[in-house]
Amino acid sequence: MDISIHTTTLPHDDPDASLVFYRDVLGFEVCSDVGQGRMRWITVGPAGQPGTSILLAPPAADPGISEDERRTITEMMAKGTYGWILLATPDLDATFEKVQAGDSEVVQEPTDQPYGVRDCAFRDPAGNLIRIQELR
Repeated sequence: MDISIHTTTLPHDDPDASLVFYRDVLGFEVCSDVGQGRMRWITVGPAGQPGTSILLAPPAADPGISEDERRTITEMMAKGTYGWILLATPDLDATFEKVQAGDSEVVQEPTDQPYGVRDCAFRDPAGNLIRIQELR
């Protein structure tokens, strides 16, 4: 079996702010941007890695979601407990400085974790937790 991870999703509540964060702060390439207003689906990914992407999507667009579920998603996004992703970089300190300079909310400065990982964490404009791990 040959399976790879192609796309994962994160919710957004302000596509323009999310686009600035992922494109201008993280340096991701924009692969597609469809829809309009808050109903936009934006695909971004690391430069030079066309087979890996994040789909930034409006969280309440699925017609199968109930109003209670929409309310729960909105509440969880506001608290920053709904979506998260783990990214990796060979130079965590340089990446941390660049992301922090982008006026991003710092959740955790670079830290050597007791389980052998060195990482930091931010929140994107939608409240998603963005953990960045140092490649060793």
